[in-house]
Amino acid sequence: MMTSRTLTCFEAHAEGEPGRVIVDGVGDIPGDSVFAQMRHLQQHRDDIRLSMLREPRGYPALCANILVAPKHPDADIGLIIMEQSEYAPMSGSNLICATTVMLETGVIPMQEPETKVTVETPAGLVTVCATCQSGKVTKVTFQNVPAFALHLDAPLTVPGLGTIAVDIAWGGMFFVLANADELGISLTADNGRQICQISEMIRHAATEQLAVQHPDNPGLTGPTITNLYAAPTDPNTHGRGAITLSTGPFDPENPVAASGSLDRCPCGTGTIAKMAVLHAKGLLEPKTPYVNAGPLGTTFTAEITGTTQVGPYQAIQTTLSGQGWIYGKTEFKTDPTDPFPNGYTIGDIW
Repeated sequence: MMTSRTLTCFEAHAEGEPGRVIVDGVGDIPGDSVFAQMRHLQQHRDDIRLSMLREPRGYPALCANILVAPKHPDADIGLIIMEQSEYAPMSGSNLICATTVMLETGVIPMQEPETKVTVETPAGLVTVCATCQSGKVTKVTFQNVPAFALHLDAPLTVPGLGTIAVDIAWGGMFFVLANADELGISLTADNGRQICQISEMIRHAATEQLAVQHPDNPGLTGPTITNLYAAPTDPNTHGRGAITLSTGPFDPENPVAASGSLDRCPCGTGTIAKMAVLHAKGLLEPKTPYVNAGPLGTTFTAEITGTTQVGPYQAIQTTLSGQGWIYGKTEFKTDPTDPFPNGYTIGDIW
C-alpha cells in the first residue's frame, strides 16, 4: 500500500545550474558503498528521482541530490546525484550545490575561512575546500576524480550530419565531445533547441559506435552526455561549451524530436573532460588555469594539478572552482491518493 512521504529539500544553483539537495525523508538506503546505494535507488526506488525531477515538483533542467552517511572510512559525507535520464557518478555543479547546502545549513559544521570536506560519490572520493565568510560559502574548490581521454578525433557516423570527428573522455561522467564551430552550431543560450537536438543525435550514435566503460568500475559506462565546445568569445576565458542532458528516450526514426536539456552552467565534469582531451592532444599543460564559460556566460575555473594512470589511460588530476547559492527550502509531500506520485512529462517543454 502506498504511504505518505515528505522530503525536505534545499533549492540551490551553481553558476546557474539548479541542484535540489534532499536532506531528510529518504530513509535507509542499503549498500556498502555510495555506488551500491546509487544502484539500489536506480533498481528499486527510482520513484524518488522521478518525483523530484518531473512535473509538478520538477522541470527539465533540474537535478537533485541526496546527502547520505558515508560508507568509506575517509569520507565525511556521501552524495548521490540524480539527473533526468541517469544517476550521475559525479557532477561538479551538483557537488557545489550540495557543499553549499551542507555547510550553510549546518549538516557539516562550517569553519572560516576554509572548510575541508571529503565526499564519497559513486565515482569515488572527492576532496572539497570551501571558502567561507560570515556564514556564507563564497567559493567551492574540489579535487576531482582522475580524468582521461579514451578516443581522440574518432570518426562517428551521425544520421543527418554525416561522419564527424569526436572525442570520448571521462571527467566523472563519460562525455562525447564535438566541435560546434566545425558543425556550424551557435552555442548561445537562445539556440538551446538546436544544441540539444544535435547533441542527442551525436550521443545516440556514440553509444552505439564508441561505447566505453571505466577500467576501474565496469558498471560505469557511456558516453551518456554530450559536450559541444567552441572557441571563447570572452578574452578572460579559455573555453566555451554547451552540455546537453537527456530528458527523454531517443527515437532514431525521428531524431529531430530528440529531448534534451541544456546545462545552465559550464558543467564541472564536462569542463574537466574537455581538459583531459586538450592535455592528451598536447594543448594544455599542468599548472595552467583553464576558465570555461557556459551558455549563460558564467564560468568555472579549473587547473591540472598532476598526472596519474587509470587502467591503460594516462589521466589528469584536476581542481575546479565555482560558487553556489541557496534560494529556497521546500517540503515535498506525496499523498497516497495523488494520481501522479512519480510526476509526468508533457511534450510542450519536455
